[in-house]
Amino acid sequence: MPHLKLRDGAELYYDKLGSGPPLFLVPGLGGDSRFWGDNVAGLAKTFTVVVHDHRGTGRSSLSRIDYSVGQMADDALQLIEALGFDKVHWCGHSTGGAMGQVLAIEHPERIDRLVLSATWAKTDTFFRRLFEARSQILRELGPEAYLKASALALHMPAWIRDHDADLATAEAKAKETILIPEIVLSRIAAIVAHDRREQLQKVRSPALAICARDDMVTPLYFTEELVRLIPRARAYILPDGGHLYPNVHGAEFRRVMTAFLLES
Repeated sequence: MPHLKLRDGAELYYDKLGSGPPLFLVPGLGGDSRFWGDNVAGLAKTFTVVVHDHRGTGRSSLSRIDYSVGQMADDALQLIEALGFDKVHWCGHSTGGAMGQVLAIEHPERIDRLVLSATWAKTDTFFRRLFEARSQILRELGPEAYLKASALALHMPAWIRDHDADLATAEAKAKETILIPEIVLSRIAAIVAHDRREQLQKVRSPALAICARDDMVTPLYFTEELVRLIPRARAYILPDGGHLYPNVHGAEFRRVMTAFLLES
């Protein structure tokens, strides 16, 4: 399994598949690139797909640092540079979308087309209260309760109805998935602090914002705001799918994104 040694000595797990224009698929708060599932193989038919586990998650170094969205974006930028890409397409989901905003603003020469999936420009009261509650559950009740409670916001009700056994299996392994709760808490603090609203007019990359209408983590109005603030941005709204809609409507997600990325 390939790892990149970052400037400070931490290691970032990554994988590269397919051929064609480079496309970074970047997951959300959980940080584990396995989030993308079958979407990786589907998109690798057209693109050189690069996925990575965020530092502090998955198979990357579990660094005990003060996390920030800027730091997460810089880790990814080091990977872009190490792989020799001058410019990449970027699809960031949730936290990955916040990272994409940072790169498109601060390193516009590196981002070709930008897909912002179920993400936000600036925290509001709803977002802050949601993640305060999730943090409190993790601190006071532990990883299993954290995953059980989080699922109620991340997934649409019909998906939960049909995947009870899958959720129970994940919850039973929670202490293996969340080895160091303090890292998750620091990463939550990092995303709550994210605020690029006043700088989004600097984005020059063509941008597509995608979300599901029933998303209870990053509601529709966050996507509508991104489209208002980013020049040349447009939206694609799925009727349902929840916050993790790419795992529910993968074929539609891939179709819409591929069409956007291949536009002349």
